[in-house]
Amino acid sequence: MTDTTIREPREEELDRLVDIWLKCSLISHHFIDAHYWQEQKDAMRGLYLPLSENYVAEVEEGIVGFVSMMGDYMAALFIEPEYQRRKIGRSLLLYVKQNREAIHLKVYAKNGDAVNFYKQNGFHISGTGRDEATGEEELFMEWRKKD
Repeated sequence: MTDTTIREPREEELDRLVDIWLKCSLISHHFIDAHYWQEQKDAMRGLYLPLSENYVAEVEEGIVGFVSMMGDYMAALFIEPEYQRRKIGRSLLLYVKQNREAIHLKVYAKNGDAVNFYKQNGFHISGTGRDEATGEEELFMEWRKKD
């Protein structure tokens, strides 16, 4: 396991988070046209990240992932591809679970790796829907703290 520090990002690091988001989105959401993700880049930097409660995962080499929360809604969890499967995503999840009773998220049904990751970390599918912007099926997933 990689030695990971979890902390809040500094303003000057937001571009790094957008770079991670875009790179991961293009790979994990390969079933959606790349142009769509490119068009979302400014909104991610200027709107979504500033409105979210963000935490970064930092290793010796620098920031390699992040999680964005909006209350109990997980808006984003992305880890650089070369750092996946090193328990960094799990560390970020455990961090945000600490002070919450529940977490909800949406994930594309075709993103099987993410669906499996969330299931392995205590989430279950609570419903389905369709993303209006892409037309893709989404799974609604949730985690609840056990008594």
